[in-house]
Order: sequence, then C-alpha cells, then structure tokens
Amino acid sequence: MTLLLGACASISAERAGAGNDPASGTLFVANKRGDSLSKIDLASGREVARVDACRNPHELAPSPDGMHVALACYGGTSVDVFRAADLERVKSIDLGANARPHGIVWLENGDLYATAEGRRSIFWIRDPLGRAELFEYGTGREGSHMLAVAPDGRYAWTTDLGSRTVTRLDLVTRRAPLSVEVGVEPEGIALSPDGETLWVSARGSDRAYALDPQSLTVRREVVTGDFPLRILLRPQGDVAITSDLADGALSVIDTTTGRRTRTIAVSSREEAEARQQVTILWSRDGRRIYVAETGTDTVAEVDFATGTVLRRLTVGAGGDGLAIID
Repeated sequence: MTLLLGACASISAERAGAGNDPASGTLFVANKRGDSLSKIDLASGREVARVDACRNPHELAPSPDGMHVALACYGGTSVDVFRAADLERVKSIDLGANARPHGIVWLENGDLYATAEGRRSIFWIRDPLGRAELFEYGTGREGSHMLAVAPDGRYAWTTDLGSRTVTRLDLVTRRAPLSVEVGVEPEGIALSPDGETLWVSARGSDRAYALDPQSLTVRREVVTGDFPLRILLRPQGDVAITSDLADGALSVIDTTTGRRTRTIAVSSREEAEARQQVTILWSRDGRRIYVAETGTDTVAEVDFATGTVLRRLTVGAGGDGLAIID
C-alpha cells in the first residue's frame, strides 16, 4: 500500500530555522517499527510518500544512478529493491533461511552487498536488478552486523557484535577471513574515501578506532561520547563523526590527527533515551548531517559548520536507515 502525503504533512514544530541555504534532494528512511519506507522532499521537509516494506527494515542503500533504493529486511531473509520515483517494489532477493540482512552497500559497479547476520555471512549480489546472482562468504563470527566494501569490490569488512571482532573478507580469492578483536561491541564501520583507513566505533568502549584495512592493526584510538553506535566519514574525508546514542551527540574526529575536535549536541543527555539516536548520514556536499532518532520518529537535520539543529523531519515509526538521492 502506498500512502501519499499532501501539504498538511509538514515539518515537525521543533524546527530551529533552516538558514539561507535550503537543502535539496530526496531522503529515504527505513521505518523499522512501522515496517515501511518513507520518502522525504528535503526542500520542503515534507514526507511525500510512504509504502509498506518488509518486517523490521533497517539499513538502506541507493543505486549508483539514483533510480532505486535497496532495503535490508532485518526481520526476514530478503533484500528488497524499490523504485525511487514512486516507491514501487521491483525486486525481492531472498538470501536464504535465517538471513536477517542488516548492513548494505550498493557499489558504483552496480553490485549489492549485504550482511546476513543470522547466517554469519555476507552476500555479494551481482546484477541485482537483473539475474541477481548470489555469492555467500562466511565470516564465522557472531552478529556480523554492519558492512564496508572497497570501491573495487575486492574486500569487505564487517563488525561482529557478538564476537567483538572486525572481519576482513577477500571476495576475489576467498582466502580465510581475518578477524581481530576491536574494543567492546564494535558496531559502526566506515572506509575512508582513499581506502587507506578503516574506521570502527565500539559502543561498549566509547571509542573510535582507525585500523589498517589489510592487517586490521589499530593505528589510532579516540575517545568518543557515550555509546557510539555509528561512525561515518565526511565525503571530503577530513573528519569522521560518531553517533553517540547515550548522550544524544555527535563526536567530530579529525582524521589526520586522530583527535576529537568538538561535540555536536543533537539533543540533550536527558532526551537521549527517548530519542534513541542511531543512523547518521552526510549530505553529498558535507554541509549537513542527518540523524535518525528512532524513538521519536524524527530525523534531525544538522548544520555541520555551526552544529545547529536546523529542523526535525517527521518520518514513519522507528525511522532508522537513511539514504539520499540528489
């Protein structure tokens, strides 16, 4: 079922002032409690459509051409692909029993990659809009949750919550995976734009780690805010941010020096439990950060330069995974 939202579906009343440079593009949100997918027009801040998706959807990935979004159906076994224009489901790719797909990446070469937490593996999905050929790679670790993939598709990395490890998989040679313990409950993961550094946030350690992508040796360890669930690099590569669920803030890390340079308060520590801040996403130009607040069904739009919360966008129940198509 598709729900089309009109002019009355406006921005949340918590708006703080959008400044002189309005946002553009379309934001897609996976609503994990609502089992739905939302489409937000960023210029107006309005939810323009919402469709039924799958059970407990989490992460999202846009196609390289901006024509589709892929949704990881964490409460089931499939990766579902929706057309961006009208949110019609055009493909459902089943990964097998107990898959519980979560982390998802859509590379520039057109191939999809997803973790299958319930199978302790990841999948490479070649030609997802066509034949959808599946290649499975076992991590051998518990809770392989989030995912990063090299731009050339040779290597993939997972954070394995249950095993407290980061795992590197060689997708070409299928050599045995390399797993290394990194902090307590590593969850967030991101590869630097130049491919030279793998960043991981460990929510149980309140730390971010810069790793060598091949050896998984820790190069730097950075103290963050409380319970850093996600880490993401600015498109320019100069800073990383962590989403710190327990204090409602973002930690800003200089990737050259490995130092935390400032903290951006998205909410207060008192509000943090209710808001349940999770997924973060940069705008393509690196000027805005979008922060999913799953407890209040909102996405905060933050100006990176000033740290100001510009507005809060109302989404479906439990908005979590985020993707932007310009």
